[in-house]
Amino acid sequence: MRIEGIRAVVTGGASGLGLATVRHLLDRGASVVAVDLATSPEIEALVGPSVSFVQADVTDEAAVHGALDVAEQDGPLRALVHCAGRGGDRTRIVDRDGQPGGLETFAEVVRVNLFGTYNVLRLAAARMSANEPVDGDRGACVLTASVAAFDGQIGQTSYTASKAAVHGITLVAARDLASRQIRVNTIAPGIFDTPMLGRLRSDIREGLAATVPHPKRLGSPDDYAQLAVALLENSYVNGETVRLDGAIRMAPR
Repeated sequence: MRIEGIRAVVTGGASGLGLATVRHLLDRGASVVAVDLATSPEIEALVGPSVSFVQADVTDEAAVHGALDVAEQDGPLRALVHCAGRGGDRTRIVDRDGQPGGLETFAEVVRVNLFGTYNVLRLAAARMSANEPVDGDRGACVLTASVAAFDGQIGQTSYTASKAAVHGITLVAARDLASRQIRVNTIAPGIFDTPMLGRLRSDIREGLAATVPHPKRLGSPDDYAQLAVALLENSYVNGETVRLDGAIRMAPR
């Protein structure tokens, strides 16, 4: 897929991985609609002829349709990068008092991370399916899982379940949408320097970086954005979940 001139939607686009992806797509000549629960000074600074911001909850069908309508104002939607999601609840299955972990927070994490992913994917793919093929593709989608999908830590039951499910639907979605000439791939980031991690003390951040085999640093949002753009561009990559983690394998805790 040629990035220059396409219309793209990036969820979670106001910060972190999504914001970096908006910038990379913009630099490559795309027009981008950034979707997020709330705006930020960084995304507002980019809003202009080639960048729009839409406030929306990815689990809200009507709100996502509204964002897609904005994306299609000046042409067909060709690319989706879905970064929106939330962290886990850090709830043990059985707590220190022997009581079962709460069901409500587990359901909420899965609702946002899995139902939100599926909602955005299905609605974007329906729009893309009406496109005329260009270089063999009607569209391409990049979803976001996590290394927790493969080696989740204690207390990450809800987060791991939601991200493992995103990994699990990737190949199915790619096969399902193959007849529509729409590709689907997923990135599974490791420990990334995002606003959520930025709230930790510097010594904790340094300790996390030291656990990465190589390079010994936290992942940068630009690392994610570069891979997302590459997955959109490379027409033969389909149905893959790509770990982006410096070869880390997470310890049990």
